[in-house]
Amino acid sequence: MKEELLIESITDNPAINLALDTIKIGKQALVFVGTRPGSEKSAEEVAKRVNFGAGKGDEIRKLAKLAKDVLHSLDSPTRQCERLSNCLKKGIAFHHSGLTAKQRELVEENFRKGVIKIICNTPSLAMGVDLPAYRSIIRDLKRFTQHGYDWIPVLEYHQMSGRAGRPTYDKEGQAIIFAKSEGEAEELEEKFINGKPEEIYSKLAVEPVLRSYLLSLIASRIVTNKQEILAFFEKTFWAYQFKDMAKLEKIINKMLALLEQWEFIKLSAKSEFVSASELDEGKIVATMLGNRVAELYLDPLTAYNLINGLKISKSRGINPFTLLHLVSYTSELKPLLKVKVKEHDDVQNFLLEHEQNLLAKEPSLYESEYEEFLASVKTAMFFNSWIEENSEEVLLENYNIRPGEIRAKLANADWLLYSLTELARILQLNQQLKEITKLRFRMKYGVMEELLSLLQLKNIGRVRSRKLFSNRIKTIADVKKADVATLTQILGSGKVALDVKKQLGQEVKEVPSGKRKGQTSISKY
Repeated sequence: MKEELLIESITDNPAINLALDTIKIGKQALVFVGTRPGSEKSAEEVAKRVNFGAGKGDEIRKLAKLAKDVLHSLDSPTRQCERLSNCLKKGIAFHHSGLTAKQRELVEENFRKGVIKIICNTPSLAMGVDLPAYRSIIRDLKRFTQHGYDWIPVLEYHQMSGRAGRPTYDKEGQAIIFAKSEGEAEELEEKFINGKPEEIYSKLAVEPVLRSYLLSLIASRIVTNKQEILAFFEKTFWAYQFKDMAKLEKIINKMLALLEQWEFIKLSAKSEFVSASELDEGKIVATMLGNRVAELYLDPLTAYNLINGLKISKSRGINPFTLLHLVSYTSELKPLLKVKVKEHDDVQNFLLEHEQNLLAKEPSLYESEYEEFLASVKTAMFFNSWIEENSEEVLLENYNIRPGEIRAKLANADWLLYSLTELARILQLNQQLKEITKLRFRMKYGVMEELLSLLQLKNIGRVRSRKLFSNRIKTIADVKKADVATLTQILGSGKVALDVKKQLGQEVKEVPSGKRKGQTSISKY
């Protein structure tokens, strides 16, 4: 017997009405929305209809503090931070990969405490979280894919609906989807509620994973010849699904040939002149490069392309942008920033300025890879904008990339730049090593090269080093010459000023009062 759920129609959006009803009955809900902008807009729609009555003073104070903490989790709050902060004042939040780790943590923690009543989120929150949601309100069952606008997988529906009524918090829960007619309701019930989940496939079927795994097995000496390799893979879930070991062996042979061609492994036999069967029994070992690539967890194809780029740089030279593009044009940096139609000319013009120094091969305009190549150029432009000290608000405006995504991209880029330094060290490319190390430092802080000297000081980061530089304190020697009162005015903290002097071996017991004539105040920033 189906139970009817009567909900007050406050708006023409049933997901919003259900969220408001959840608050009314004293429960909590997750609202699953297909896109990040959609989750933000839905949260704002719910928040503006929430009214606190009398006796809610303590709750309002908690939410006000939470809103403030979220707003100031970044040095310079973005519009996204302000939107989330405003929603939180009403006990509503949005959650997606564009939030910083700290913001996501605050939202999840306060939802568990019952401070936040509704989270409007993308499907990423469906994966393995245990939250006190009485309802999972699944607004979007379709999304844009490479095959067009299509249904989400049944497995994903199960993940989202499974967030409702967690045993830790509730005895029951409600997972709710929406249909516009009886016919559509029957279709959705058949597809999602009674539908069979999709097959799970081994990741070894994906070439980058297989390449990495195979090199790792050889580098760690778990396998030392072809027979051991085949015996190992024969026991995997991949072989169980594949069923045809003869074809599987051909795939592995292809991978081994590539790893040898890229000089990551060596195949050896007992003597120089051997038969094919004897060669199969020969020892397989990783080279020095192969060992390091395995330790760095790089896709061997990525490592090969990075090495080629380093070799090309010996004749073409390098600059920050071409290094940033080299690491951007890798599978590890995906998803890349998509180039919109209106951005094509700007991206291509930027590309033309640096074309002579590119370290990655540019595909033909008519090849299928060209759009991905342009996306890698735009991604490199974003990184370049970051090291030119543009704020997160500017990056959001120009590249539509949110603070959480910025940090994720920077973390991956740092890993790739570190890998590049390790490869340059093995190849004994000292000049390249120096430039990559410098760029990695700039990426860490998001600064121009002129600030690198000041960043050697602890507690002096992007903002403070720029303030010092703008006040004509450009080197460590200038910091030594500056009196502590001047440093206090610039840095906005006597404690930091004293600590800086201490780092330079200049002990000062107290901060003198007063302001130097002509000194730029911290309030100017």
